[in-house]
Amino acid sequence: MKTKEQLDAEAAALLETLRAKGALAAKDRAAIPQQDMPSQTPEARVRNTREVAEGYTEAMARVESMRCLQCPTKPCVAGCPVEIDIPGFVKAIAEGRDGDAIAIIKRTSLLPSVCGRVCPQETQCMEKCTLGKIRKDMQQSVAIGRLERYAADLEREAGRALPPPVKPATGRKVAVIGGGPASITFAVDVRREGHEVTLFEALQKPGGVLMYGIPEFRLPKAIVETEIDNLRKMGVEIRTNFVIGRSRPLKKLLQEDGYSAVFIGTGAGLPKFMDIPGENFVGVFSANEYLTRANLMKAYDAERADTPISHGKRVAVLGGGNVAMDAARTALRLGAEKVYLVYRRTEAEMPARVEEVHHAKEEGVEFKLLQNAVRILGDDQDVVTGLECIRYELGEPDASGRRRPVAIPGSEFTLEVDSVIVAIGNESNPLIAATTPEIAVDKHGHIQVDANNQTSMPGVFAGGDIVLGAATVILAMGEGRRAAASVNRMLGSET
Repeated sequence: MKTKEQLDAEAAALLETLRAKGALAAKDRAAIPQQDMPSQTPEARVRNTREVAEGYTEAMARVESMRCLQCPTKPCVAGCPVEIDIPGFVKAIAEGRDGDAIAIIKRTSLLPSVCGRVCPQETQCMEKCTLGKIRKDMQQSVAIGRLERYAADLEREAGRALPPPVKPATGRKVAVIGGGPASITFAVDVRREGHEVTLFEALQKPGGVLMYGIPEFRLPKAIVETEIDNLRKMGVEIRTNFVIGRSRPLKKLLQEDGYSAVFIGTGAGLPKFMDIPGENFVGVFSANEYLTRANLMKAYDAERADTPISHGKRVAVLGGGNVAMDAARTALRLGAEKVYLVYRRTEAEMPARVEEVHHAKEEGVEFKLLQNAVRILGDDQDVVTGLECIRYELGEPDASGRRRPVAIPGSEFTLEVDSVIVAIGNESNPLIAATTPEIAVDKHGHIQVDANNQTSMPGVFAGGDIVLGAATVILAMGEGRRAAASVNRMLGSET
């Protein structure tokens, strides 16, 4: 594994060669190898919680951006939920105009440092990249997320990341329920128009999944806190430990508190379980609880935090998404000697990002594919002692298009574990629907909205995972932007 210094030296030498050639033809650009992302070695990173990926150097970013073919049709933009001008900002980096690059990104994306790290580019913008199609390998597309991170980090680290300007006050008030990416995006866009914005967060810190779900080693919390600080600098009031539906009914925000509109961005925070025997044993956790304790409550920092958390030595994680990878990798950093990831399909069907799967394997997570839990075993004190599993084979595709796993009779076996983390997905937060029956939801508890992200209750809008189900940060941001545009139009037409 090459060090950052080695990769930088190679990139610098290649950059000099490319510049000596002058204007590059498309075939020359297509031949440039994708620049690897420098990262900590697996041996080092499992002993700390620092960010694994170390970011591109200037030379790496220049070389990688020169790979872009600058397609006139811009297919990558169509793959971006917030429609960033990707060729525009990539070209700016290639030409050394880093300030212009971040300005282009921030026209449509308000959290570039976050999105550059956690968005699944390989199934969005990179999947549409012409270069990947030419190379017959979408993993060889232009590394758009890495370039976005480069531009955003450069601005932030130089102290040039300023909050967006705010128009003169309109006298209108808007409430935001929840503090995740959809809510943050909505709050910024509405506040920019001069409306007063109050954000109500149930937990002690805003940020939603960015703060409590995604581990420090993937998304440093200082980056999220910078974005929250920008909200405050814009004049957004943030009220934490405030549960709308309990601390204050939603209807009273409109009827008594003077808010002209309300946005619901409460996410998908209700964990799903397997509904198998033993799930109530000591040593069984939802990934939500486990990661919240580790991230938001900093259980990984035992010297400074007194947060109780399981320090299992043999841990089984059930699931195959990014949350499962996060839980498995967190368990290693909390001292687990063995971590199994149990998933009933193959790696090809895993919804987790390719990079996260790769990192988990490097760090020593053992993948138990085509297997699933059927029973959690415990001792006479109901403490976890093992996991009974069954093997599967793949059958015909199901409604999602993935091949359906079919259990193989008589293939049961037991894993010796002392902790089980269930990471099979989340349901929508049920509190708003339960306390505000005027808001229509579907059978899954997702709030139903129209094309303007307005709910069945006048003046109330919604977006993000509470509408989509558990999705991605960038999709939630896109929802927040659409809802904000609708609210701004509504309030503008009423003046």
